[in-house]
Amino acid sequence: GAAQSSKVADPARTGPSPSLAAWAAENDVSAESLAEAYGLGLPGNAMLAEPEKENAGRTPGLDVGKYVALDCEMVGVGEGGYESVLARVSLVDFHGRQVYDSFVRPREKVTDWRTAVSGIAPRKMRLAREFEDVQAEVAELLQDRILIGHDVKHDLDALQLTHSIKDIRDTSKFPGFRRYGNGKKPALRKLAEEILKVEIQQGAHSSVEDAKVTMALFRRHKPAFDVDNTNRFPAFAPGARSAAKKPKKKKK
Repeated sequence: GAAQSSKVADPARTGPSPSLAAWAAENDVSAESLAEAYGLGLPGNAMLAEPEKENAGRTPGLDVGKYVALDCEMVGVGEGGYESVLARVSLVDFHGRQVYDSFVRPREKVTDWRTAVSGIAPRKMRLAREFEDVQAEVAELLQDRILIGHDVKHDLDALQLTHSIKDIRDTSKFPGFRRYGNGKKPALRKLAEEILKVEIQQGAHSSVEDAKVTMALFRRHKPAFDVDNTNRFPAFAPGARSAAKKPKKKKK
């Protein structure tokens, strides 16, 4: 798992003061932008030390905000267990707080639990939720939000969901991380080691941990992610509409 040496941030600094929060609300400033500007929330790798709540469903009373990171664990079905199906889904928010975690009951007979890698075992399925229920909850959480993921297409495919490409920030495709992949997509484990200086996936994977690492990577390089996204989708950049040419008035 992730290195546990990082200290959790002072609880007194995990959110803005009431007056600052009120000012932000009045001026349409997001909680994420406020946290960035004032260094609030769980900075750096501290978010990785927060304990996960396995199979807890949706975290009650949490103001999720604009950004969520998604990660899934798969098990094998079919002959030889080579085909992957969904077995666990996790989401965290911009601050690395667990938003959702659930085991998912496979709709086909599992032929390879991949426990050494996935961390999933038959006993975990006793309290697993049905695929359709998890899919609906995740779809609701993703709606109108920026999705952070690592090779996130595979996770969306497993959930049988789609998300607007302009609202995805994929750490496996980010140009600034290419040098860590030796010409291929960089592994999340490699990015965690090189950029965050933490070791993950030493044994069985945890989708909560992987989602936190993905969000931490995004946060570390958020300005560069924003620039890359603006370059790829200039029509959706802030102020793009106002910069568009106004229709000429007809001469009388």
